[in-house]
Amino acid sequence: MLMGTTDTIVAGRASSLDLAGLGVGSAIFNTVWFLIAGVIFAVTPIIAQLYGAKKFTEIGIKIREILWIALLLGSVVCIVLFFMGDLLFLLPIDESITSISGSYLKALSVGIIFMTIFTALRCYSEGMTLTRPVFYIAFLGMLLNIPLDIIFVYGYFGVPKLGGVGCGIATSLVSFLMMITLIIYIKISKNYKKTKPFNEITPPSINTTKEVFRLGTPIGMGIFIELSMFSGAALIIGILGETIVAGHYIALNIASLFFMLPLSIGLAAATRVGNLVGENDKPRAKIASYSTIYLCILSSFITCITILLVRDQIVYLYSSDIAAINIATGLLIFAAIFQLPDGIQMAAVGSLRGFKDTFAPMILLFISYWLFAIPAGYFLTMHGFGQPLGASGMWVGMIIGLSIFSVLSILRLNYIIKKNLISSVQELQQP
Repeated sequence: MLMGTTDTIVAGRASSLDLAGLGVGSAIFNTVWFLIAGVIFAVTPIIAQLYGAKKFTEIGIKIREILWIALLLGSVVCIVLFFMGDLLFLLPIDESITSISGSYLKALSVGIIFMTIFTALRCYSEGMTLTRPVFYIAFLGMLLNIPLDIIFVYGYFGVPKLGGVGCGIATSLVSFLMMITLIIYIKISKNYKKTKPFNEITPPSINTTKEVFRLGTPIGMGIFIELSMFSGAALIIGILGETIVAGHYIALNIASLFFMLPLSIGLAAATRVGNLVGENDKPRAKIASYSTIYLCILSSFITCITILLVRDQIVYLYSSDIAAINIATGLLIFAAIFQLPDGIQMAAVGSLRGFKDTFAPMILLFISYWLFAIPAGYFLTMHGFGQPLGASGMWVGMIIGLSIFSVLSILRLNYIIKKNLISSVQELQQP
């Protein structure tokens, strides 16, 4: 997320046009990328439950089979993004913006294969509760992304000045280096020895492929539905002009950056709940799920207050365009409110993934975002009650959708917990 923040700050200081092009390109990239990456996210609960059951040899076999899936999916997304850049002229957005967005997507497409393989290995490591190696490598990648962004965006050391497009090249380079580094670390670290991840070559498995797609497709579709809300918001707001798009993108990036705190708790829940389900300790899985909700509520409240207190200071880091700054500052009020329902839903979704419950949350996301958030946001942005609300209307619509989903996801989690506790009691009563 900090890599994305670096991209936003560096491109924003180049020009509002570069920032707007980056914003539209990022919205499209994130929607396509997470549709596929969501499938890979199924690796975490799969590995977590095997790790809880202490099936270490099976974990090694699984990750080798899953890497074939990651390679295939990464190649597909690479091709899609490369050619999608040539179709952006169809959008009702100024050509000067879409030109930058299209070139940015092509630059990113090269690194998507590396990013997909890194994600698979990351989920494998996290499923075994080895989260620090991933953090250190990602942190170093983020630091490296800063000088690379500056070099490619502004043009230093003989590199041509590429503007927002340079951020895509920097991301591809960093993704390659992160992938190589994680592979080497897993190979040499004793923490992974018992699973023997690279001791032999395992061919693709039909059963593992089915399992990954059965669990991961709803996750990917769920994330796609969620991000399509943000992409839809970017496209709707894009009609209002580059300055408003830039302001919206700044506010969204800041909101997303603060959201990393509850997101991290929700992701930890997928591992912790998955471990406990693998151990067949359903009562403690219930405790872990509810603890996640309480922690996410607390962290979301903290981030909400923080955004409201420091929004003026943060926005000036992103751009020197006063008009874009004023728009972003106003939208950050909605971004602060946004944190509360977003944090609650992440807690519930993370715990549900630990239980391997992924299909129902996808349906609930569809109802909340496509049937409520996007239509409400469009109406308020373009029409409103009496007069159009502009970009603010889209943010109100997103808050409505997130609030609905947070309630529905908590209800679903309660149902799954009760179902698992009942099945656990029935197993104990069997002779």
